[in-house]
Amino acid sequence: MGGIRGAPVKMQMMLIQLLVLVGIIGWSHGAIQRPDYDDTPNPEFLNPSWMASIPDDQPLSEVTMPGSHNTMALYGGIYAECQTWSLASQLRAGIRFLDVRVRHVKGNLTIHHGVSYQWAHFGHVLEGVSDFLTEYPSETVLMRVKEEYSETYDIYGAVVDYIQRHADWDLLWHSRLVPTVGEARGKLIVLQDFSGPDLGMRYGSLDIADDWSVPTLIQVKEKWQNVYEHLEAAPAGNHAQIFLTFSSGAGLFAYPRAVAQRVNPQLYDYLRAKTDLNQRLGIVCMDFPAAPIIQMIIDFQLKEAEKSRKVINTVFDKASLKNILSSLKKKLIEYVNV
Repeated sequence: MGGIRGAPVKMQMMLIQLLVLVGIIGWSHGAIQRPDYDDTPNPEFLNPSWMASIPDDQPLSEVTMPGSHNTMALYGGIYAECQTWSLASQLRAGIRFLDVRVRHVKGNLTIHHGVSYQWAHFGHVLEGVSDFLTEYPSETVLMRVKEEYSETYDIYGAVVDYIQRHADWDLLWHSRLVPTVGEARGKLIVLQDFSGPDLGMRYGSLDIADDWSVPTLIQVKEKWQNVYEHLEAAPAGNHAQIFLTFSSGAGLFAYPRAVAQRVNPQLYDYLRAKTDLNQRLGIVCMDFPAAPIIQMIIDFQLKEAEKSRKVINTVFDKASLKNILSSLKKKLIEYVNV
């Protein structure tokens, strides 16, 4: 009987220990601003026009860029919130991939993360992107659009309507093909994660690692392994295909902040340990990114590819080609005379 009476107490103690382990205890938190993680209201510093230095002829699939998971998820408590910066702040901080979830109700597209309404609609997102690209025409923005918390499977017409009312139709990149940076400047590239005629590129055409399910913080190790393997594959992967790696994750006993606080430092250390910055990593998509880690991701660009293109262009312009042929002709004549 004593053992039976004691069992509930032991179970309670085990439950408390489990909750501590998986990070449920600690509902309240203070704002944190670290090099890898930032849940304060504003970025530490901004980098709004970093794409200006990338050559026009470089394919967008060869650009390494930072992104935000569930870009507009700023409200709803610890299970819903994935960011604390506004859309404008994210773009000015250097984020170039947006993950936008819309709830479709009778033609209206409100922004949701699960059940949590984010006090915005799709028009606000389009206006924010349009304003940013007008101010910084050297940049481009890629935006995944997906239906969330509704199952109409028919958002195409509503998306088109919102674009016509809240943006310029010419703002969009109207092709499934991966553009060059020059072609993409000033454009919004819709990564279409819904059915219907083409509005832009298909989200499914990307090489994606999105192992988002992290049931408890015990599984953070497996989550990081998934991120690590995809980042390692990106430099040697198909350079005609955009790579997209989500470092974000969540589960019943592991809310987004808790996962980001553990994965982001590993991502930061991984990037910092790489001595060769001349690598294509693709899009690195995060919860609660910080300005320093955004800058680290931006720094991974194919600089040698740029130099090679310049050398090739220099060598094979008309004047240079004429000189090369003339030199070869002289050497041939000298060889024949000998």
